[in-house]
Amino acid sequence: MSVTFASVVRGRLAGLKSLSYELSMFRILILIALLFGAPSLAATSNTVQANTVTARLVTVEDGVGPGSETISAGLQLVLEDGWKTYWRSPGEVGLPPDLSWDGSGNVASVDLAYPAPSRFEAFGIQNFGYAKEVVYPLTVRLIKPGEPARLVLTVNILVCAEICVPETLNLTLDIPAGGGIDAEAAALLSDWIARVPGTGDEAGMRLETVHMDDTTLTVLARSEQPFLSPDIFPERGDYAAFDRPEIVLADGGRTMFATLPVLNPGEGTLDLTLVDGRRADTIAATLSPVAPTPPAVGSAIWGVLLIALLGGLILNIMPCVLPVLSLKLASALQARDKSVGRVRGGFLASAAGVLVFFLGLAGVVIALRAAGVTVGWGMQFQNPTFLALMIALVVLFAANMLGLFAVNIGQGAMTGMAKIGGSGGWGGDFTTGMFAAVMATPCSAPFIGTAITYALTNGPTEIVAVFAAMGVGLSLPYLAVAVRPTLIQRLPRPGRWMRTVQVVLGGLLLLTAIWLITVLAASAGARTAVIVGVLVLLMLGALALRRQAVVVGGAGVFAVLATVLLLPSVTPAEASVDAGWEPFSEARIAQEVAAGNTVFVDVTADWCLTCKANKRLVLDRDPVSSALADIVALQADWTRPSDTIAAFLQANDRFGIPFNAVYGPGAPDGIVLPELLTDAVVLDAISAAAAN
Repeated sequence: MSVTFASVVRGRLAGLKSLSYELSMFRILILIALLFGAPSLAATSNTVQANTVTARLVTVEDGVGPGSETISAGLQLVLEDGWKTYWRSPGEVGLPPDLSWDGSGNVASVDLAYPAPSRFEAFGIQNFGYAKEVVYPLTVRLIKPGEPARLVLTVNILVCAEICVPETLNLTLDIPAGGGIDAEAAALLSDWIARVPGTGDEAGMRLETVHMDDTTLTVLARSEQPFLSPDIFPERGDYAAFDRPEIVLADGGRTMFATLPVLNPGEGTLDLTLVDGRRADTIAATLSPVAPTPPAVGSAIWGVLLIALLGGLILNIMPCVLPVLSLKLASALQARDKSVGRVRGGFLASAAGVLVFFLGLAGVVIALRAAGVTVGWGMQFQNPTFLALMIALVVLFAANMLGLFAVNIGQGAMTGMAKIGGSGGWGGDFTTGMFAAVMATPCSAPFIGTAITYALTNGPTEIVAVFAAMGVGLSLPYLAVAVRPTLIQRLPRPGRWMRTVQVVLGGLLLLTAIWLITVLAASAGARTAVIVGVLVLLMLGALALRRQAVVVGGAGVFAVLATVLLLPSVTPAEASVDAGWEPFSEARIAQEVAAGNTVFVDVTADWCLTCKANKRLVLDRDPVSSALADIVALQADWTRPSDTIAAFLQANDRFGIPFNAVYGPGAPDGIVLPELLTDAVVLDAISAAAAN
């Protein structure tokens, strides 16, 4: 005789309500056992020790009582550290337990219940199941009530860690006629029965609205008591698969809004198992034609806004922004003898420029997401047109610094694109602030990754709030001077030395332009980059001959943009990697880890100056370079758009670079490193990942 209850539950949970009733009666039996049970031992099968798991059968009853029609039992599995086995719906891969009762005596059927699962991930694949220990409650129905029974069980399970191992377990348990209930066994079974999901709102959770299209499953649920750490496990036929949910709580935690990417929609009835700690319910979902509205931003966002503010502040000392701050330094030196009102207004204008750019960037991000475009921090530097515009503007800034055209820094527009007389130079200050914000985007300072991840996994309100907070953080130095304009008076008085300072700062801007040209070469091809370089040199020469700045500057910008738009991009067929590195492949990570090797992944780009700093100061120097030579080092070049790299980053909850992670036998899911690397951080991660 073979009872395939596992396949029944794995489908549409047929008969689960009846099983729920029986489990309720089982709880009453266990309560009696706990109150009046004798200290005798419960009937227990032989204990089977396999490679990765230890198994046994246990019953609450020591014997079959007179007239008893059922026996309350459990299948206990104790897993070795790091190993996991599967729920009735295993997730993207895996297999549920397969139980055969052939050879049993006086057994009509056996119903198996599944405790609520946990979520675990390996190599980006979502799986549902159990770690360390699980006890599956069993309800054994007898053919002849009150007579002895014999349980003969063959269990086939899949147990996984870095690799998967199928295990076959053979268990036998004889239950004589008699009576007696063991309190210890009853307590064990009671604990695991309490973890079996109900089939309605027994746990105080209910579905409000469920909507599913080809890409996303959206769930709005309510709870009588606040959710603490909720999760959702969808089931829809044998082949449905869903990625990890993004969950937002509102109404003091009593409302849960979740979105789950649909990997394979499956077919049939959709069942959702809601799990929150020890509470769990499995509820058949009624699909709504309209997706539910996300809840309003809750108090949790204030912590994220503080993180975004700190990240924006730290951007001021990143290599991306320093060349632009040189413009403001020169302007501040010129403004030393100006009035307090003029100094305050200039720095407020720069702060406004920063905020306007960040709010504009938030609007662009929202529009791109609505159009289904993948977005990330600094991705505009993958666009050749944007790069060309930046090159032309940086060269104009440098020419103004070097005095190649006669626009006074303290009184005119910093770009040299126009003279602003009536505004007292505030238009130039505003432009400088915007330019500083633009140049900040290829850098990823500490806290920026966390803030951007929160923004891009939530709605438009969160995006605007987070980007605005980053803008305020970046503009804090300007705002500090606006609050205390007398700080400017502590700077040295202007003199001949200022000319030297301006030449040095102008040289730094020209170096920035050269760097941008190299980025353009990687993005649009060497020919385009050379032509753009020649055009900006001609523009510099014309400005040096004291031609009209407006005409020359406008013509130069137009020529550069026309070159990029009209010339076809000629890019390498394959992304290049640095010496000593191998091209990135997500499948390669899994292969190497399964073979017991350690893998270091570096996602970088030519436009990411933080990435360059990490390589120059840490990755390319001993002792880290020697450590990388002994393991598998994979490099992903994100200079140009790549859906594969973007998907890999998002799977790791990242939307920008640098991104570095270490994988190995001790860390198959990866150890993600901070944005700014140190020798100790990298070496410790490699050591931890290599541990067996």
